[in-house]
Amino acid sequence: MKLVDYVNLDYVPKKDDLIAMFYVEKAPDCIDLEHAAMEIAKESSIGTWTDIVTMSREIAERLKPATFFIDHENDIIKVAYTHELFESENLPQILSAIAGNIYGMKKLNNLRLLDVSFPQKILEKYKGPKYGIKGVQDLLGISERPILGTIVKPKVGLTELQHAKVCGKAWSGGLDIVKDDENLTSMVFNKFEKRVEETLKLRNQIEDQTGEKKIYMPNITAPLEIMKERADFVLKKGGEYVMIDVITVGFSALQEIREYLEDKEVVIHAHRAMHAALTRNKKHGITMLALAKLMRLIGVDQLHTGTVVGKMEGPKREVLEINRVITEPIITGNNRTMLDQNWFDIKPVLPVASGGLSPLDVPDLINILGTDMVFQFGGGCHGHPEGTEAGAKAIRQAVKATLEERSLGDYARDHIELRKAIQKWGN
Repeated sequence: MKLVDYVNLDYVPKKDDLIAMFYVEKAPDCIDLEHAAMEIAKESSIGTWTDIVTMSREIAERLKPATFFIDHENDIIKVAYTHELFESENLPQILSAIAGNIYGMKKLNNLRLLDVSFPQKILEKYKGPKYGIKGVQDLLGISERPILGTIVKPKVGLTELQHAKVCGKAWSGGLDIVKDDENLTSMVFNKFEKRVEETLKLRNQIEDQTGEKKIYMPNITAPLEIMKERADFVLKKGGEYVMIDVITVGFSALQEIREYLEDKEVVIHAHRAMHAALTRNKKHGITMLALAKLMRLIGVDQLHTGTVVGKMEGPKREVLEINRVITEPIITGNNRTMLDQNWFDIKPVLPVASGGLSPLDVPDLINILGTDMVFQFGGGCHGHPEGTEAGAKAIRQAVKATLEERSLGDYARDHIELRKAIQKWGN
């Protein structure tokens, strides 16, 4: 088919079109950006590498996509696809089209899916988050401050009882949630069922002692049927949360487990382990923003999105835009990083900042990211000179000081845990 069939700069997207925005770096033997756009639109829809006798004008006119925007200065294109090209409730199929074979084309040196805008006709096939931000805050009884948590450290190596004791120290010190590490599932030295049982038993005791709601997020990541069994076990033992490594389990398994948990009272915490294999190269792959939208669509309740500060990669603007697309009901896009998106009835996702944080980062975290957040401190809790419980207290103290508009140094005069945190991690 001819160039004009796939590139139409006069095309106005229809309300039921799916829009994909790409960064494109053409190969030297590709004539120009228009030809690269043609190849992308063609390969991601009804075309192939040569003319074929089985292609009718009727098929072409009904299903052909249109590249309707080309930014030569920034090498960005937008492609509109009719919703009929997709099995709406089948996210793997959608991604096989707009993020599939096109990455392997010789005409391209690099290709990056910047964003996807889903029409209501596709959105209505998905449940989105069951709890969302308000649901999680209501469950914990927290709305005026960020939810605070930690990750059990070391990542792996502790026995079930040792793991539970670390959780207990964190809860006793004032943290709200404790989660498994992303690579802790059911190990020879730490079996899933015993860990969950021992940790939730201690959780119940700490709740009675403190009068505060405490949450344990066990990692149920596994093949689908095992994930279902583990989720059921957590619920049987009184847990309210499960954690899933959402990239490594795959979109199909994530859709299935979300559907399975629909009639159960359980919050889904999404860890994004392996995302950087797709997102970190700024010229190739898929943006974290696009992945985050897929997670909101499927229906996780909490998602790691970046910290701005801390050890993990993530520029300020990027993290803020990711948080916007998973929390706001209507997004007004731009021609560089985001597309317009109306989420209609789909609830927001609670963003999680985690990775290399200490109590000293709290003022910046609140100032930049706000309080409708989960802040998680791993080494910044367990690395406190006086141990995990003192680390948890220092985190709560840092939050209280910040919300009272007091400097950490001033507040630390009367709070030894924060003072020792400043002595260890301060400049």
